[in-house]
Amino acid sequence: MRQRVIDYITQLQNDIVSALEDASVSPCQFKRDAWSRPQGGGGISRTYASSRDDATYEKAGVNISMIHGTLPPAAIKQMSSEHSSLDVNTTTALPFFAGGISLIVHPRNPNAPSAHANYRYFEVMDSTEKDAKVVGWWFGGITDLTPSYLYEEDAKEFHETLKAVCDAYGTALYPKFKQSCDDHFFIPHRKEYRGIGGIRFDDLNDEMNTILGSVDGEARPRTADDIFAFVRALGDVFTSSYMSILNRRKIMPSDERMRRWQLLRRGRYVEFNLVCERGIKFGLAAPGVNVENVLMGMPEMARWEYMSDMFEESGSAEGKMMEVLRSPKSWVRDC
Repeated sequence: MRQRVIDYITQLQNDIVSALEDASVSPCQFKRDAWSRPQGGGGISRTYASSRDDATYEKAGVNISMIHGTLPPAAIKQMSSEHSSLDVNTTTALPFFAGGISLIVHPRNPNAPSAHANYRYFEVMDSTEKDAKVVGWWFGGITDLTPSYLYEEDAKEFHETLKAVCDAYGTALYPKFKQSCDDHFFIPHRKEYRGIGGIRFDDLNDEMNTILGSVDGEARPRTADDIFAFVRALGDVFTSSYMSILNRRKIMPSDERMRRWQLLRRGRYVEFNLVCERGIKFGLAAPGVNVENVLMGMPEMARWEYMSDMFEESGSAEGKMMEVLRSPKSWVRDC
């Protein structure tokens, strides 16, 4: 499975970068940085940033990582508490592999939403021998949309695309994974959500899944092959689920007020990433980590205002956005 994951995320990275470069109004070429991890493995980062007002992207990145090494007993014990499928009692280190793709797009135009996605595979082996067996494995993923200004047709299109993929593998998936995504992106100290959500799943394998809970017994992918097909289907629709939205909004007129509001919302993005996002905290603490990759999703610019009242104005576009950010809504029928 690990080689299939590597082959897929490598191709998906190339496809998404090509789509983003083609969609740019002004010439745009992503930088390529191949990096290695002393403890084993490495990855490829494809990034772009611009401070120009006419740039389509203020910042964008599509990174892949394929790392391997050994997990000490303490790490295995901690991981077992978070992933029920890894039921291993060991006093020795065990080898692992982790492969995934992570992307972020922060457009320059305030009308265009930021987009984020991450899909990953993890496995643990029982030894370093050639005939070693996999003792724990799972897939995880998340994708979400973060607009500064609400266009309901964009939100519906994004969620309907995700629901269509989920429904092809089980009609119980989308409602649970959407709720999981909403819960994940809540900012407690602000009592608001980062954006309009998407879907999120974790620890997805052939065993009982906590996120699915009571509906886990319904039809869903259970084998590694079927779950990998589900993940590929989600990865493959990123360009269709986001690029059409970006293309509609990237050249719309905007003004200084809209830019100010966009930067305030980018400030919330930073707060969530640094205060609430467990994946970033875990990544920064991991041995041999590439810090630049862990923080790749941070926007180039952000703003904070003391007691800003922009979104309190009755009937304003900012206030309309805040209504959704304070109380998530369903964007598709029958959910």
